[in-house]
Amino acid sequence: MAPRANWKGFLRLSLVTCPVALYPATSESEKISFNQLNRQTGHRIKYVKVDADTGDEVPNEDIVKGYELEKGQYIEVSKEELEEIALESTRTIEIDEFVDRSDIDPRYLIRPYYIRPDGKVGHDAFAVIRETIREMDKVAIGRVVLTNREHIIALEPMDKGLVGTLLRYPYEVRSEQEYFDEIQDVKVTKDMLDLARHIVNQKAGRFQPEKFEDHYETALIALINEKRAGKVIRPKERPKGENVVDLMEALRRSVGKEAGKEAAPAKADKPAKKPRKAAAGQKEMLMPIAGKKAAAAKETSAKKPAAGARRKSA
Repeated sequence: MAPRANWKGFLRLSLVTCPVALYPATSESEKISFNQLNRQTGHRIKYVKVDADTGDEVPNEDIVKGYELEKGQYIEVSKEELEEIALESTRTIEIDEFVDRSDIDPRYLIRPYYIRPDGKVGHDAFAVIRETIREMDKVAIGRVVLTNREHIIALEPMDKGLVGTLLRYPYEVRSEQEYFDEIQDVKVTKDMLDLARHIVNQKAGRFQPEKFEDHYETALIALINEKRAGKVIRPKERPKGENVVDLMEALRRSVGKEAGKEAAPAKADKPAKKPRKAAAGQKEMLMPIAGKKAAAAKETSAKKPAAGARRKSA
């Protein structure tokens, strides 16, 4: 089933308009997630919304938003009043300007979305806007309302569609000065830079996301599978950091270490293939975990025993 659109409306460049739909370009659903349990009973913890003073549970229909003016003094704002804030960007992404990609500070990036034409009409207008952005080699900047907030959105062509990246406002980005002011001014010698540059050249490559494996996710899967199998979990020794006493010596040793990697036999490259499969879907690794999509088809009959084993070994 195709994913559900997070937003539907119109994309407009001056007088050129087309209906579009916006979809999340990333997902966290593949990651392991945990429920909170009562250690004594093994039952799930349930959260309820209660009145802070009376302690009584409050049904959703009686809950309204409030802005705190002073301690304990609020201005109530209803859902209907919020909907009355009729911004143009609620239904239309208006392209305001075009900028160079290098002009956008990475600190302003929030999350990406895919944008495509909505329905069978408007594909021509969408293509004109997309190819104009591509031809100019620019990023289109507009505004869109998502989750009751107006966001800046940066639009770039990708294949036959567009990628829209939400951007932060300046007031949301902290100044670096309060963090960097106390960093000492250090004179870096040419010899140090030459050695460090040599290390960089030895490690140079192209960014290929499929080469990277989420090691923590892999370790979580291994931990859960070990507990399901009834194994005793023993603490592992944590890696220890080392203080660098002689920086030049550390740099020289690093150069030798990286050179040794380059000279290693070809078999050292083979394990890289394994993480590629894992990166495509971490849940395929080791034993399937009950409750995950990939496991549903294979372990329908094993669901009850798995739940029992989990509670027993917890």
